Amino acid sequence: GLLMGLSVIGSVFNITGIAINRYCYICQSLRYDRLYSSKNSLCCVFLIWMLTLVAIVPNLCVGTLQYDPRVYSCTFTQSVSSAYTIAVVVFHFIVPMLVVIFCYLRIWALVLQVRWRVKPDNKPKLKPQDFRNFVTMFVVFVLFAICWAPLNFIGLLVASNPVSMAPRIPEWLFVASYYMAYFNSCLNAIIYGLLNQNFRQEYRKIIVSLCTTKMFFADSSNHVANRIKRKPSPLIANR
Repeated sequence: GLLMGLSVIGSVFNITGIAINRYCYICQSLRYDRLYSSKNSLCCVFLIWMLTLVAIVPNLCVGTLQYDPRVYSCTFTQSVSSAYTIAVVVFHFIVPMLVVIFCYLRIWALVLQVRWRVKPDNKPKLKPQDFRNFVTMFVVFVLFAICWAPLNFIGLLVASNPVSMAPRIPEWLFVASYYMAYFNSCLNAIIYGLLNQNFRQEYRKIIVSLCTTKMFFADSSNHVANRIKRKPSPLIANR
């Protein structure tokens, strides 16, 4: 449960950090090198994971990480503390998503300006590679929000009145939203493979290497089998 919580919160904060980075790179390109120098970039990464560690600590104090028989795992229990559940949904989902939405809306506005040639000429132009990277991360964010929204909204409903609302949530709905949320991690590899050329090339190399290795072992096995068949029996050789 603790590791799952760290991965979830870390994913949210990293998506938020990436959105802010893309906003600065595309919309504040003249100041990007100063804002995201090597030292500042390391500080940002360190800050994200420090915030992740700090955010998971209250779960240990409140006791919200418990075994849930509905999903057969230790996970965040929404009915333990209404106030804490609301705080988790607000600060770990709603606020980061609002920040990401703001960043991507500003980027899309700039992209439309470039497309319709109304962007001022005194600013750097948007490169095609930058746009493709932005689209990839935007799709990652949209799917993340779609996959995690149902579970967070269920948390808000349960937190509003745990005694009366928790029994009203159908078990199948909670289980479906739970696995839908964690299925999001499986989608990222597909998204990168479809939208990023570098990932597609690496996927091809991996598939080719796996097929080559399989063919090599198959040929080796056939070669050994043929040698065994051709090797005369000791009894026949002694005759």
